[in-house]
Amino acid sequence: MARVGLTPDRLTEAGAELADEVGFDQVTVSALARRFDVKVASLYSHVKNSQDLRTRIALLALAEMADRAAEALAGRAGKDALAALANVYRDYAREHPGRYAAAQLRLDPQTAAASAGVRHARMTRALLRGYDLTEPDQTHAVRLLGSVFHGYVSLELGGGFSHSAPDTEETWARILDALDTLLRNWPAAPTDPRG
Repeated sequence: MARVGLTPDRLTEAGAELADEVGFDQVTVSALARRFDVKVASLYSHVKNSQDLRTRIALLALAEMADRAAEALAGRAGKDALAALANVYRDYAREHPGRYAAAQLRLDPQTAAASAGVRHARMTRALLRGYDLTEPDQTHAVRLLGSVFHGYVSLELGGGFSHSAPDTEETWARILDALDTLLRNWPAAPTDPRG
């Protein structure tokens, strides 16, 4: 018999909270069972295993970030939209480091296709249309933005900038300025040197 009040959604939310407290890599069904003071077996009627729990947390995080991004991007274009999207990722990672780490979980193709990750891609591509980028340059730019946002956030969360000047806020603003300049002046595709 399932314990009263335990549902897949409640366990996912509790797992996400646990991830923020102790790190996503520490989230397991056993750790969650200890949090609820129940036997591990009682959770298996709600989640299949630790990987299922971790996937559910990843999907929750992707959905939360997509909701924030949609709200932040509404009515914005160009650099304002770029900064809004970048700040969603950075702010979310600072507020929810475990959930942010979960959002980086590699999902199987079927799960990924049905996830809020698709919304992230659509919003990023919509932002890039404001810079008049077409394929394949849009894909290159999506990869660039993801790399810069995630790289900066990961280094910042890991304390990589804590002992140096200038201030990280100044660096972040300069990075966004540089990205805006690059997107407005996207280089032409190189010619193949092999002829």
